[in-house]
Amino acid sequence: MSTAPTPPAAEVSPAARYTWYAVLLVLGALVGTAGALVQAAWFPAGLLLGLLATAGLFYGGLRATGTQLGVVAAGVGWLLAVIVLSFGRPEGDGVFGGGLGELLFLFGGMATAVICATLSRLSRPPL
Repeated sequence: MSTAPTPPAAEVSPAARYTWYAVLLVLGALVGTAGALVQAAWFPAGLLLGLLATAGLFYGGLRATGTQLGVVAAGVGWLLAVIVLSFGRPEGDGVFGGGLGELLFLFGGMATAVICATLSRLSRPPL
């Protein structure tokens, strides 16, 4: 009872890989925008919802691409959206006069990105 060897996984073309990264960048910007708006509107539940969506995006980027660059692409889009949305706020940089929710969303999202980027890549089952 011998099992047949499984063929190696097909290589993904560079164009398809860059398309994945661009899609993750745009999704990161959308999740960052939605999270920044939701966490400010519904403070305790909105903050949790925004951080869960951020974690799902980052982990999904890791699983979709199979590399940590998926997390980086999504994280860059997320961080750009959060930073751009924080420029127009009258309270300044968030430390002096800013709410606790904004800081928790910013630092919690960055910590989630680091956690997802340092996760080991899981092996995929053979097709």
